[in-house]
Amino acid sequence: MEIEQYRRIIQDLILARLQQQCSPEEVETQAVLDTEGDHYLLLHTGWRGNSRTHGCSIHLDIKDGKIWIQHDGTEVGIATLLLEQGVPKEDIVLAFHSPYMRQFTEFATH
Repeated sequence: MEIEQYRRIIQDLILARLQQQCSPEEVETQAVLDTEGDHYLLLHTGWRGNSRTHGCSIHLDIKDGKIWIQHDGTEVGIATLLLEQGVPKEDIVLAFHSPYMRQFTEFATH
């Protein structure tokens, strides 16, 4: 697959998750779609009562023609969703695993 296809797939997945979010009014969910730097995030920021919320539930990058899953806070698993969209396993890096541990997955190591 081509980088442009990966960008479209990633953006579609993040925007779909954005629309599914049911956050309290005080918590804003933001899609960050940086197509120049190839960084894609789903962020949550705001307040839950007296507690500050700021975090990322999805963080994907495209590096060297592969999709790097930096953080996956979803129940389904972003890798599963990418596979369903036709992204081959050898083009997905589970970057949240250490470089040593990646060799034991069925995905790309780098």
